[in-house]
Amino acid sequence: MTWFGESRRWWTIGVVAAMIAALTEPLMPALLKPLLDRGFSRGQLALWTVPVVLISLFAVRGLAQFVSQYALARIANEGMQRLRRLLFDRVLAAELSLFSRQSASALSNTVVYEVQTGAMLLVQALLGLSRDGFTLIALLFYLVYLNWKLTLIVGVLVPGVAWIMKVLSKRLYHLTRLGQQATDDLAYVVEENVLAHRMVRLHGAEAGQAKRFEALSQKLNRLAVKSTIASAAMTPLTQLLASVALSVVLMIALWQSGEQGLTVGGFVAYITAMLMLIAPIRRLADMANPITRGLAALERGLALIDDTASETQGTYTAERARGRIELQDVRVSYRGDDEASALDRLSLTIEPGEVVAFVGPSGSGKTTLVNLLPRFVLPSAGKVLLDDHDIGEWQLASLRAQFAMVSQDVVMLNDTLAANVALGDVSGDVIDRDKVQRCIAAANLQSHVDSLSQGIDTVLGHNAAQLSGGQRQRLAIARALYKDAPVLLLDEATSALDTESERLVQDALQRLMQGRTTLIVAHRLSTIQHADRIVVMERGRVSEQGSHAQLMALDGLYARLQNNAIRTAAPEKEPTI
Repeated sequence: MTWFGESRRWWTIGVVAAMIAALTEPLMPALLKPLLDRGFSRGQLALWTVPVVLISLFAVRGLAQFVSQYALARIANEGMQRLRRLLFDRVLAAELSLFSRQSASALSNTVVYEVQTGAMLLVQALLGLSRDGFTLIALLFYLVYLNWKLTLIVGVLVPGVAWIMKVLSKRLYHLTRLGQQATDDLAYVVEENVLAHRMVRLHGAEAGQAKRFEALSQKLNRLAVKSTIASAAMTPLTQLLASVALSVVLMIALWQSGEQGLTVGGFVAYITAMLMLIAPIRRLADMANPITRGLAALERGLALIDDTASETQGTYTAERARGRIELQDVRVSYRGDDEASALDRLSLTIEPGEVVAFVGPSGSGKTTLVNLLPRFVLPSAGKVLLDDHDIGEWQLASLRAQFAMVSQDVVMLNDTLAANVALGDVSGDVIDRDKVQRCIAAANLQSHVDSLSQGIDTVLGHNAAQLSGGQRQRLAIARALYKDAPVLLLDEATSALDTESERLVQDALQRLMQGRTTLIVAHRLSTIQHADRIVVMERGRVSEQGSHAQLMALDGLYARLQNNAIRTAAPEKEPTI
């Protein structure tokens, strides 16, 4: 809880203010004793004394409660901000396996909502504990001062209340954890249906998805009802114990007043102080619910911090790599099974400035190979070298600065078009707008940008959904052009473009490839036939490699793929392999 402990000044102010507010509580019954004993006797008590003391008392208590609440609110918000930033930083630096273990909705729920809920509930509980705890202590001290023997009876409340709170709090915590998981499951269904809305409607799966949502919603509702029962049962049970103790005390107090001649003021003061104990006891019993829910909520955030390892990295850095890539006996297995390896003892060398295209049947390991270089995938065995340095020895920021990638899965941020093109540019606070314009023009996207009312300052929205598939991929190409990295990774970079747009983009890419190492995963003949070398992959291994003419003359897998593509292609379309 160090995130909430850094504001020591506000903690001190809040606790002191809560103590002052609590100390004013027993002064209320304490005023009744002289008022009843002497106030109704003429001349014994000045008339102005009572209103002045009462007004002063309420003014002090009100100010102290305000200061205490404000201080704890500051602590909650500042601590929540620090914790949320730490969680987001952990997500940004986490091992990539985190995103396969947890859904996007679960992670966002933990970082944004769980932290806020947990922090607010705990701080509100702390405010209540400090206020009611100090009030209870102050009242008990006053009762001991008035009649310590009688006050010992109140001690019977302690073990009973403690047992009730222990049993019900344990059940409430268990139900809260189950409720969190049920909430994540429900949010994930919503996330899936938002992302796959077209496919769901195309297949008429709305009714099935609605049933799925309803089943999870009913499960969450049942858990909420059980939590309510556990929480609601705590207050009446503690109040019942308090009423039993109060009844016994009242009987003994009435007996003592008759036998020992207690004054009216003393009797009323004692009974009033006893009655005032009920409210803080009830509120303290109610604290179990927010404390349990707050701890369960924050526990998820703490688990994300403690259980999520950051990506491992080395210390080697380079401002701009030469671009020599070497794979030495590399194996990648996603399941730890040699027979199911995506790459199987693959060895390959790519020289600086060389353009290498990778082709092969689906599942042959082409995309896995490309994802190895920026360490989006880690090798199970073997080495991957960039400029003769194992990529594990590189500092991650420096390593990934050497690569620009355009894949078939284009992701855009809900920001301006210019910010998406200049993504990651930390050279200054102001985006190089001229460079953005040049990259957009080179990616054959200028005509579309000119049609936008705000040009490059247009906000793209969620994943640039208003753009066509070809426009989104050309925007990704503009982003790669802007980065100007020494190594280009093109994974189906032109797959969504029509033939005319692809020719224009190919011209831009050809200029960009000059002096840069380029790895291309593509099926279209025009994309790969001009590569310096074509590597044909099959079952995670290199089957053939050479130029287009050499591979066609070899009459192997590449030739079969090309001939099949030509036979099956429509006359107006370009063959793909």
